[in-house]
Amino acid sequence: MNDEQQLHALERLVRFYETLAPETVGQVREVYSPDAYFKDPFNEVRGHAAIIRIFEHMFAQVAQPRFVVRQRMAQRGHAFLTWEFHFRMQRAAGMHTIRGASHLEFGTDGRVAMHRDYWDAAEELYEKIPLLGGFMRLLKRRAAS
Repeated sequence: MNDEQQLHALERLVRFYETLAPETVGQVREVYSPDAYFKDPFNEVRGHAAIIRIFEHMFAQVAQPRFVVRQRMAQRGHAFLTWEFHFRMQRAAGMHTIRGASHLEFGTDGRVAMHRDYWDAAEELYEKIPLLGGFMRLLKRRAAS
């Protein structure tokens, strides 16, 4: 895959994420290879069906989920994205934001063959849960002292 093809594939993936909705989850097949590997702090799966289940679960668990890609870099079949994930908890008020990054590897067909997300679940998620958050902040302070 040449540089132009890779940039096109990366832009197609960014568009997929920034417009992701329950009715577009099936487009996973267009941007991910059939046996694509996907890993984030909660999941480690392979293949279209498993990746689709992750997004379906996301839409069932949170309200108004939205990805915003902030930066992107691509070179020799690999790409790196920084992003924000905005959402509301189903039973709570207020928007939340998770900031993270993704390392991507593209296959020769221009689809994602490997997707690895990096974000701090403790800082970005657990610390915002009322009882658990206090405990996580206490652990962080003790570890820093």
